[in-house]
Amino acid sequence: MRRLTLALGTLALGLFTMMIWPAGAQTFPDRPINLIVMAPAGGPTDVAARVLAAVAEKDIGQPIVIVNKVGAGGQVGWTELVRSKPDGYTIGFVIMPGTNTVIADPERQAIFNEKSFEFIVNHVLDPGVIWVRAESPHKSLKDLFAAAKAAPSTMRASTTGILSDDHLNILITEEATGAKFRLVHLDGAAVQLKETLGGNVDVSFDNVGSVVKPLRAGQVRVLAVTDKMRSKFMPDVPTTAELGFPTIISSSTRAIAAPKGTPAAIIKKLEEVLTKAMANADHLKRMDDTGIAVKPMSAAETTAYWLAAHEQAKKYTEWAKKRPQ
Repeated sequence: MRRLTLALGTLALGLFTMMIWPAGAQTFPDRPINLIVMAPAGGPTDVAARVLAAVAEKDIGQPIVIVNKVGAGGQVGWTELVRSKPDGYTIGFVIMPGTNTVIADPERQAIFNEKSFEFIVNHVLDPGVIWVRAESPHKSLKDLFAAAKAAPSTMRASTTGILSDDHLNILITEEATGAKFRLVHLDGAAVQLKETLGGNVDVSFDNVGSVVKPLRAGQVRVLAVTDKMRSKFMPDVPTTAELGFPTIISSSTRAIAAPKGTPAAIIKKLEEVLTKAMANADHLKRMDDTGIAVKPMSAAETTAYWLAAHEQAKKYTEWAKKRPQ
């Protein structure tokens, strides 16, 4: 009888463990994890991913391999992510609002939607910036908006891609000020810097992390950070809020997600490991050195942020589709 009781107890414990840790989750991870980055190697998103992975893999006990899947404004990488087996061994960066605008644009025919991801953590919130080359005649945001309104649709304003956060930032700015820009869509921050410094663009919209080094080198003048709080990387640059434009708020927010259906126990373990890595002193120093702001959020907080970002992205995606370039 005692043996039967022990056997039943062992069976019950095993069943309980299986309920909490589905098959395969008990030993997770027992091989390398792929982290998809839908941006080119060397860019701010890629650099931040590599910094985080290098710290997190020491704690999780397996390599975290960066896999750059570039193309179609990130759509190639996000498609790869949602098609992956939901077992925790393939995770990837989701960009807000970049991923949202791909979903919201029917012409993109994305195979994923706002419910296709299991969010793990948020890693970065990189505020937007409005900047010009150092020799520009525009010394302030007031000067810039006055010139843009005086000659509508002639001032060349660049983004780092169609329906990127920079593109939406221009639409938000136009809505708030009544200015009208002539849009110039470029392929990434490196091209944007080259074209702006070369005089082929009058003003550029991008993010703090992309222009910290050119600002420190004296190549550019940042007119405003599109946020409510000043950036620690640009403490002398005013925000749009303090300059009287509280609705001009924009950022590139970068979260890490898994495919829908990934077991909750695996999501929880990844959340714990990545959260710990984000608080690591070496991680924070290296991120500070690159000029990229860390913004940790839990899985639940990131999911709520994602859904709110999606509603805003839908609005401005519709505007962008109707607006003449």
